[in-house]
Amino acid sequence: MISITDLDFHFGSRTLYDKANLHIKPKDKIGLIGLNGRGKSTLLRILVGEYKPDGGSISMGKEVSLGFLNQDLLSYDSHESILVVAMQAFEEALRLQKQIDEILLKFETDYTDDLVDKLADLQERFEALGGYTMQARAEEILEGLGFTTEELQKPLKQFSGGWRMRVMLAKILLQQPSLLLLDEPTNHLDLPSIKWIENYLAGYEGAVIIVSHDREFLDRTTNTTVEVTGGKLVPYAGNYSFYLEEKEERNLIQKGAFENQQAQIKQAERFIERFKAKASKAKQAQSRMKMLDKLERIDDVAGDDARVNIKFNFTVQPGRHILRMEHVGKKYGEKIIFRDTHVHIERGDKIALIGANGKGKSTLMRLVAGQESPSNGNHQLGHNVIMAFYAQHQLESLNVDNEIIQEMNEAGSRRNEMELRSVLGSFLFTGEEVYKKIKVLSGGEKSRVALAKTLISEANFLLLDEPTNHLDMQSVNILIQALEQYEGTYIVISHDRFFVENVANKIWFIEDYQLKEYPGTYEEYELWQEDREKAAKKAALTVPAPAKAAPKPEPAKSASTNSSSKNNRELAEVEARITKLEKELAQYEAQLADPSTYNNAAQLKDATLKFEQVKKELAAQTKRWEELV
Repeated sequence: MISITDLDFHFGSRTLYDKANLHIKPKDKIGLIGLNGRGKSTLLRILVGEYKPDGGSISMGKEVSLGFLNQDLLSYDSHESILVVAMQAFEEALRLQKQIDEILLKFETDYTDDLVDKLADLQERFEALGGYTMQARAEEILEGLGFTTEELQKPLKQFSGGWRMRVMLAKILLQQPSLLLLDEPTNHLDLPSIKWIENYLAGYEGAVIIVSHDREFLDRTTNTTVEVTGGKLVPYAGNYSFYLEEKEERNLIQKGAFENQQAQIKQAERFIERFKAKASKAKQAQSRMKMLDKLERIDDVAGDDARVNIKFNFTVQPGRHILRMEHVGKKYGEKIIFRDTHVHIERGDKIALIGANGKGKSTLMRLVAGQESPSNGNHQLGHNVIMAFYAQHQLESLNVDNEIIQEMNEAGSRRNEMELRSVLGSFLFTGEEVYKKIKVLSGGEKSRVALAKTLISEANFLLLDEPTNHLDMQSVNILIQALEQYEGTYIVISHDRFFVENVANKIWFIEDYQLKEYPGTYEEYELWQEDREKAAKKAALTVPAPAKAAPKPEPAKSASTNSSSKNNRELAEVEARITKLEKELAQYEAQLADPSTYNNAAQLKDATLKFEQVKKELAAQTKRWEELV
């Protein structure tokens, strides 16, 4: 499908690709991995033509279509509803629909055979493009990505950047390109949406290339891993877990070959040094020198795994109870977030707060931190508890004119420069890099600085809201190691399942406006949730027979009871009407899909007009059903 041959690409004096090669086949699901700055996102931009290579070639069939999700799309803005924006994916079908509507309007005054023939042709093409189902498909994908049915009609402008990115992802998925390019697609998704995307990609017919720091996501969505390293594209025939095992084996082989070659080189160098001045051995010494000059050197294995060793300093130890919140309620206007919920945190708890966006996770963190007051209930911080709060907005509080080492020094940890350099080294800032200005750092680098500042504080209670956003896999691994060494108490909000599995011993989730706790790891929680869902489905399918009891006198019906009964009767009537309309719509769709319909102009006109009428009434009845529910 696409062949990359001898690709060269440079940013200034820095070489990103040097004679790199890769063949992308029609159904490949590729995870593109590598350290930050190695050129993963750059490769995607080269494929879509945003960047031109300095050398080599990219061969792509004319039938290949590309869909590119990237962080630049966050800036896209529109007054249109998110449903309309997503449906822009059906450009050709929407154009045909407009022409069909114009002809149907003309039928009222100008009914000719030419118009009938034109309508028949347009409807045939419209159906072939899936025009009759495009709105349903758009709604399904948007709701799968976390939007409610009511939100589909809201303007894109009303949504934050992360939610806008979901709309752009929906639009790209609806286009169904032959190659889908996804650059950090999980950055703005919550866990339910990530799982929905995983299921969607499992059945996706085209090829996919994914750049992601979420290793669990890569494991579930890819069948090939390509590592960007040393200017090359190195393929592995499996997902990320396979890559880790295979790379370890390749590294062992490479390490052995490197050490053997180094031993041979040293032996040859000793021979040359010893005999180069002796006439009887000079020829042999010269021969070995030429051999060394021509020798293709094997590289040593590069150590990409940074090891963390941070000494955490607590000036005081907290008591057993870190925090208690009792009978807490929280609402914004009429919108309820929590009611009568309880929060108990004990010293040593390592808590992960997970779940869908919009349920109140960040609100709960702000309540715990004391940054917001509950609508009712009480908040009691334990004895000697010192708290530190990390969230993405704190990146904005970094002093952009400071150097990294200066920013760390101002964190107030009373550590000397050597200790600060050691911490920064753990977070991948080495040598002269510690003198970089904050303003020149990337989003991921700023996140690492802010996290390092949080961790070197003397806090014995950490609140970390989405700490893995913008971090690559190596940085996530560093954070995991740091939290493993941290002896205090913490709460993390994260959608990265690998991270959560490795740092949490308790799982919090929000259900029915209350905080619930599962006392175990994320893997155990997942199994427990699966059992709960199976039990709920089984209970729903098993309807118990009504128990026989003595008849009771019927209570007097209040006004609200009468209103409820009336509502239920109307709901039943609307549901029956919807069922009838859906059957009628299916009949007219079948009639319009039948080629013989187009031989009879009167029959075609009648079927088309009735189809449109039924469609409009069905939309109205569906809206009424939603209001009643």
